Amino acid sequence: MRILFADLEREWRGGQSQALLTLLGLRGSGHEVRLLAAQDSPLAKRAAKAGIVAHQVPRLGLRAWAAVRLRELLANGHFELIHLNEPHAMAAAWMAGAHKELPLLLSRRIGFPLRKNRVSQAMYRALDRFVANSQDVAASLVESGISRERISIVNEGVEVPPLPTPEQRNSARKHWGIKDAEFLLGCVSVFVPEKGQRHVIEALPRVRAAHPEARVILAGSGVCLLASEMLAKELQQSEAVLFPGFVNDVARVYAALDAFVFPSEFEGLGTALQVGMAYGLPCISTRRGALGEVVDHGRTALVVDPNAQEFAEAMLLLMDTPELQTRLGQAAREEVIERFSADRMVANTIRVYEDVLSRRARV
Repeated sequence: MRILFADLEREWRGGQSQALLTLLGLRGSGHEVRLLAAQDSPLAKRAAKAGIVAHQVPRLGLRAWAAVRLRELLANGHFELIHLNEPHAMAAAWMAGAHKELPLLLSRRIGFPLRKNRVSQAMYRALDRFVANSQDVAASLVESGISRERISIVNEGVEVPPLPTPEQRNSARKHWGIKDAEFLLGCVSVFVPEKGQRHVIEALPRVRAAHPEARVILAGSGVCLLASEMLAKELQQSEAVLFPGFVNDVARVYAALDAFVFPSEFEGLGTALQVGMAYGLPCISTRRGALGEVVDHGRTALVVDPNAQEFAEAMLLLMDTPELQTRLGQAAREEVIERFSADRMVANTIRVYEDVLSRRARV
């Protein structure tokens, strides 16, 4: 197959990580892929570095330039379908009239209702398939009036890394200034209100009263980062919490951790959580959004509500029970291998492409 993948997001978030994994997986499966992206976006840079052809468009007037570039790319008749990874790409494809020539697929990762205005509804009608990342998101699409036959579910996936060696773990902990006797909990996530990092910070006074050796690393950037730093200072936990900002090499974060915490108040499928599970880390998560489809309380994670009290209780239980740490970590890694690997995600995506193309051929 010859596939054009379009993503006009300017920042690097979970959706862009999934886009890159999909592109690499498709290429590895023998398919021809190209990317349409914003100029110098993290996705464009990483894709180009990996040897994927990336057609980049100016950021000023992004969607209009993307529509123009799409028309140019379609003129050569090179592609069989277009996979749109986010709403800006959908708008550009619709402006370009791409739906009149090729099947369009849209990745959907959030359970918000679809927009009801006339233009948005016209764009949704132009799509051949919605690719929902979870049952929860698929249900929200049905509630918004999309027929089930136009929805496919492809769970997001992550690469399953080798478990860190003792040398790699020691190096990572040394990098962050973590002592051998300290218990490091952490999260990798953008700092926006719904990600809930404040719940972990607010849990720390109670946790550290029993375990002064507890420390937390909260990696990521965003609008709530400064407020989170101020909250840690207000609670006299500044020395216990590391705020490294956006981290390019997140493997160095995961390798240093004793446990992963994910206090999200609203979530798609939580790829950062999946990565923590893939590393064999015991995890504490909420079940908000589609997270209930990822974690099973007491088997693959401790599942609590997003508030300081429940996170403190779960953190203390985990720290006090080494056997629980081992059991949860092993089960979590096995769950990712079985259900949420990047290879499985790519294989399921290819099946969706084949189904869309076969249906088009029969029309």
